[in-house]
Amino acid sequence: MSGRDTAGDEVAELLDRLTKPDDLENGERKRLLTRLGAALARGARAAGENGVGRGRWLAEIFLSVAPRIPIRDLATLSEHHHGLTGEALADELTRVATKATMAVGAVGGALVTAQFATPPLLVSTPALLVAETIVVASIEVKLIAELHEVYGIAVQGGVPQRALAFTAAWSRQRGIDPLAPGSITLALGTAAKTALRNRLMRTFGRHLTTLGPFLTGAVAGAALNRAATRKLASAVRADLRRQRGLPPA
Repeated sequence: MSGRDTAGDEVAELLDRLTKPDDLENGERKRLLTRLGAALARGARAAGENGVGRGRWLAEIFLSVAPRIPIRDLATLSEHHHGLTGEALADELTRVATKATMAVGAVGGALVTAQFATPPLLVSTPALLVAETIVVASIEVKLIAELHEVYGIAVQGGVPQRALAFTAAWSRQRGIDPLAPGSITLALGTAAKTALRNRLMRTFGRHLTTLGPFLTGAVAGAALNRAATRKLASAVRADLRRQRGLPPA
């Protein structure tokens, strides 16, 4: 049995709880991130990987859980956000996603800093960084998919195909143009998987900067995630506005 098979169900369950739009208490988020890091470490060992920071294994894990990221349709999104539509709804989705990645960065940075300061626990630090990376990627893929709902850009295909398309969009940090030749089928190719691996490793590398004394890891983690999620949302929304012939923000 592969590490992906071993870890997939537990990782998907933990990601579902960590990416829900409802607020989590920091203590609960800390507990779930710690469990996720442990599950990823076990999966890496089962897969025969030397470490959880390996890009190919990380991409395989993410591809296995991406189809399980819950994506709300437009009616549900509007209902969950007090009837908002259009740009106001897109603003709110961006705000909620940014708040979520900031919270993950703050809690993850604090956890990593605490473990980095305790040498016997240093071995578990990479697993926590990978956990933070996968949670942030999941939140942002969910944001991209739901922004497509808001702007009325339909991405065809079954759940796995759409999940791959939105994951590929996250790798490129752009929106999807369903009319572009091969926009969906290209998401299944080797180049898309390489791009995903590279994007995940860049995100992992960004989280390495949370290693620092005292609370600097928490501050850095929150600030870096906030900036990255806002930048992503801005790029995707600009693409989707252009496709719909809407004026730029």
